[in-house]
Amino acid sequence: MKPDEGRRRVVIEEVQPQVDYGVAPARRFLGDSVAVSAAIFCDGHDHIAARLLWKHQSDPGWQSTPMTALVNDLWSASFPVDRIGPWSFTIQAWVDHFDTWCADLKKRLAAQPDPASSDPAKRNLPPQDIPLALTIGAALFDQIASRAKGADAKQLKSIAASLRALAGKNSTLYEYPLTPEDEALAVRYPDPSFASTVGELRLWVDRERARFSSWYELFPRSAAPTAKEDRPARHGTFADVELLLPEIAAMGFDILYLPPIHPIGRAFRKGPNNSTTPGPDAEGSPWAIGDSRIGDLLVDPCEGGHKSIHPSLGTPADFDRLLAATRANGMELALDIAFQCSPDHPWVTEHPDWFLHRPDGTIQYAENPPKKYQDIYPLNFESPDWRALWDELRSVFQFWIDRGVRVFRVDNPHTKPLAFWQWCLAELHRDAPDAIFLAEAFTRPHLMYGLAKRGFTQSYTYFTWRTEKSELQSYFEEITKPPVSDFFTPNLWPNTPDILHASLQAGSRAAFQQRLILATTLAASYGIYGPAFELCENVPIKPGSEEYLHSEKYEIRRWNRRDPNSLAPLITLLNQIRRTNPALQSDLSLHFHPVDNPHLIAYSKSTLKPPPPLTLAETLTPVPPPAARPAAASGTEPANTILVVVNLDPHYEQSGWIDLDLKQLGIRHDETFDVEDLLTGIHYQWHDRSNYVALNTTTQPAHIFRLTCTNA
Repeated sequence: MKPDEGRRRVVIEEVQPQVDYGVAPARRFLGDSVAVSAAIFCDGHDHIAARLLWKHQSDPGWQSTPMTALVNDLWSASFPVDRIGPWSFTIQAWVDHFDTWCADLKKRLAAQPDPASSDPAKRNLPPQDIPLALTIGAALFDQIASRAKGADAKQLKSIAASLRALAGKNSTLYEYPLTPEDEALAVRYPDPSFASTVGELRLWVDRERARFSSWYELFPRSAAPTAKEDRPARHGTFADVELLLPEIAAMGFDILYLPPIHPIGRAFRKGPNNSTTPGPDAEGSPWAIGDSRIGDLLVDPCEGGHKSIHPSLGTPADFDRLLAATRANGMELALDIAFQCSPDHPWVTEHPDWFLHRPDGTIQYAENPPKKYQDIYPLNFESPDWRALWDELRSVFQFWIDRGVRVFRVDNPHTKPLAFWQWCLAELHRDAPDAIFLAEAFTRPHLMYGLAKRGFTQSYTYFTWRTEKSELQSYFEEITKPPVSDFFTPNLWPNTPDILHASLQAGSRAAFQQRLILATTLAASYGIYGPAFELCENVPIKPGSEEYLHSEKYEIRRWNRRDPNSLAPLITLLNQIRRTNPALQSDLSLHFHPVDNPHLIAYSKSTLKPPPPLTLAETLTPVPPPAARPAAASGTEPANTILVVVNLDPHYEQSGWIDLDLKQLGIRHDETFDVEDLLTGIHYQWHDRSNYVALNTTTQPAHIFRLTCTNA
């Protein structure tokens, strides 16, 4: 079968960025310059022209910029994104007959015989028929003039006339007849009649906090001031959380995350340490959502479910005050959305078809054999009433968005259909493009990545279980480089209420310091479950378990926030380092440097533009001298480069030699440079590639160096 237009000769392949051949949008952040590359080529020796076109969904038309040819048929261009939400881009490419003619004419002129030359070889060159070439050029300029208007069209026709006049002279020796201004004018009016075009590719742009954020998880019910030891701790309230906001903000966090704040079911309520025989005062798990039997205690009209507030925490008005106070302290409030129900949830009686019923007529509770969670009913997404279920779940998000919440941590999204998330998040982002959704998806890689492709802004990762240098390096090289980085934004958590990793159980305070430094510097977004983390809570419920003893999931806890052994000072310092060093506010420049000790890991981040992974342009360019090094991405600030070295052994001092990749750091060989340890304020003078470090687990578990060249 013949194509619709067989005169389109240019081929466009390997367009980047794109995710799954354009099925899902690539993701970028507000203020980014989006680099686009492609392989563009055609038959024969004709020259090619290409342009990149882009627009925000709200734009009436396309903007465009010429693409630049690199090497081996690779082309590139970039465009800025200045609004959040959906964008589109595409590439057009065509045979450039004008540029082909210019190049051909220059070759002919260089090869024309010169009767006046003293060199016999130049005198005896074969004739090049320059007048014919000039006549062809005149015809091209006439065609270009037909696409122009006004003064430009008049000028192009004048150039065509001058070429014809020059051709008629039949001179013995011709000079190149065009000025750079003539060429630039012609290029402004290309002929894309037979241009090849790729299908529109989608891009989603998030706000800056989606790229760079520091999360602090807090159970509101444990937020009350510490009671006397001989009295039980009372249930905390939103007002108690409000009193803690200045302290949390002063530590440098910008997102305060609360586990579910809804009523807790009473049926099969769990007691302390996940006991199935709770006492009458058991608080239950906040993830056992829903209690339709508390009646008049609820002020909220959406009684008892995901749109309600646990009465012991406060009223909707109290929540609104907390939300406003969080903003006043420079933070955002993140809510946990867990789509599961207690047996007492109103949906159980109002929509029984939304649950899976067993042969004996009872509803199937959550199980992960041999574990049983009788206090939780999972939703049945294969329900005949699935459309109404989808609408109601979307309305839960919308309810809190309408109340002013813009950040959500979503519990176990991998246990719900991907099709639901693709629809739901697109619906929510249509009216709230600034909403951030963090996927708590400790699951298989394809499923984890699948959630990101369907709209989740950030995701939990396997960082918690990556403890050896080789596995840390291989994992982070995977998630911070294309193609994964085009759709996946990691958020590192060294602990959660569900996960007390064995490394923290065995490593004492030094292990907490090590994992904290890794989390805050390997990724631009991280979080801690505090104050359990800052107070180095490390006792499991039993050997081999990742569950905490006296887990806050099942009981109110007392926390001594004034404990002199608290990690709060280190957390504060690390968050300050992150905020004052732009290199740590993005993941894409992460680069590992060899160390001759397997217990030491070294890596850098920089606002210097790294070698692009998809083109050869930067890799073919020598490292510039210090005076020519590029500035940071924003403003005229000098480039910011951070080098981190961490002792992965929480028990013993480790030392070794780092083999620095100087090109990646923008440093010349034999150059002396200053490294300032931002943890201690101490400066060192380093020289060339090999440099020695020694790190003690208790006094100096890591270096966070800021690099500055000293002999520009």
